[in-house]
Amino acid sequence: MDRTDLKILRELVADGRLNNNTLAERVGLSPSPCWQRVRKLEQSGVIRGYQAIVDQDAMGAPETALIEISMERHQGYNLEQVCEHIATFPEVLEVHITSGEFDCFVKVAVSSTRGYEEFLKNKLYSIPNIRSSRSTFSLRCFKNAASFVPD
Repeated sequence: MDRTDLKILRELVADGRLNNNTLAERVGLSPSPCWQRVRKLEQSGVIRGYQAIVDQDAMGAPETALIEISMERHQGYNLEQVCEHIATFPEVLEVHITSGEFDCFVKVAVSSTRGYEEFLKNKLYSIPNIRSSRSTFSLRCFKNAASFVPD
């Protein structure tokens, strides 16, 4: 990957809806080589997809809860399967297996503390082998990036 590929990626991270002509102009290429580079980045898996970023307030889920989860320390469960199960819940925005004191980290969009209680009671705590969780509510988000492209 060269500097031009990195420029393309930065532009697409900033605005994934750029048309090829505009993208080519911004990165200093003609349209055909730019299109070929984008296709190559997509085919190689560097670009995994494109998505719309939705305003959670507008969707009725303005609160973000950050959850650290500890699992029981015995055999009989697979942490990856637990995380994959948690990831199926629509209000879950992120799921990470983590190192340190907790086994996984989950970011959830909810309507309110009552909505969060419902999520815990009806979804998260229905999963076997969860020993404990610790929750924090985000008061305000200053950065929410889906990707990082190095300089």
